[in-house]
Amino acid sequence: MALFHLKQLSMNRLFLPLMTLVALLSAVTVQAQFGNGNGYGGNRDAYGRRISAMPNTPAPEPEPENLTAEQMVEQQLPAFKAALELNDFELAVLQSVLTRHVQKRIETQLLKLSPEKTMETMEAIQKSQDEELAQGLPPEKYEKYLALQEVGFSRMEKKNKQKKKKKT
Repeated sequence: MALFHLKQLSMNRLFLPLMTLVALLSAVTVQAQFGNGNGYGGNRDAYGRRISAMPNTPAPEPEPENLTAEQMVEQQLPAFKAALELNDFELAVLQSVLTRHVQKRIETQLLKLSPEKTMETMEAIQKSQDEELAQGLPPEKYEKYLALQEVGFSRMEKKNKQKKKKKT
């Protein structure tokens, strides 16, 4: 009988830790299968991930600020200087004439005139601008300016970049 009691005692010593280990491993397995409420089953809701009540649409982009005439001309000046090869005096003349006439165009748009009247006013502003530039710039640079206006500014920039690449 003592031998049987010793076997049972050693079995109890081995059985309790073994059962504890089995219980812990099964709890980990159950948690791995069902999750811990992180959206894939578990106790959150029947659909898995919780759906937000707020729609997931991107925020509208803010409208760009209206630039002043000076800011518009400042953005274009480096390109004009490179395309027309202007010195500082000629650049100042171009800047002042363009700023004044861009301001007139902005004011005309703000008046919201009829389309015919707006076109007439814009043509008069363009004519006045061309006359002032003809007087303020040397003839060859004024001709380049007119060619730039006809061809379009983006095409002229591409030609200048190609010329620079060929030179180097």
